[in-house]
Amino acid sequence: MGKKTLKVYLENSVVGGYFDDEFKKYTHKLFEKFRDETYKPIISSHVIAELESGAPDYVIENLKTINYEEYAVNEEMIKLTEKYMEQKIVSNKYYGDALHIAAATVIGVDILVSWNFKHIVNQNRIKIFNSVNLQEGYNILEIRSTKEVVGDE
Repeated sequence: MGKKTLKVYLENSVVGGYFDDEFKKYTHKLFEKFRDETYKPIISSHVIAELESGAPDYVIENLKTINYEEYAVNEEMIKLTEKYMEQKIVSNKYYGDALHIAAATVIGVDILVSWNFKHIVNQNRIKIFNSVNLQEGYNILEIRSTKEVVGDE
């Protein structure tokens, strides 16, 4: 029996992190794991929408170098995001961050990777996101920094 390919939801900070001095070492490792199919990259249409509303073209072009699977944001994802917002896990200004978590939860990925330590890779917030997920009948979502996922080999 072959090893299961890890389904990894890419949040926007990771897509942009490829070119960021602070984050590129681990982001490049992650993209290598996508290219050699160790991991399966998963995104939502929300990732593309965020990129198109402000990322440089080369960031969008680089995303196209990996064979990602894209899911459209749907009603179920929006409803779950609204449950997060009711719990005030993040303020309205960061609705987009909550939508990434809802999308990854509904899609059912193995892990969400992010470099956003304030609103996403944040232990207190992760606990509340996951308590809402469980209340709503979803699985717990693993949320990690890219460094935690690829590690120091």
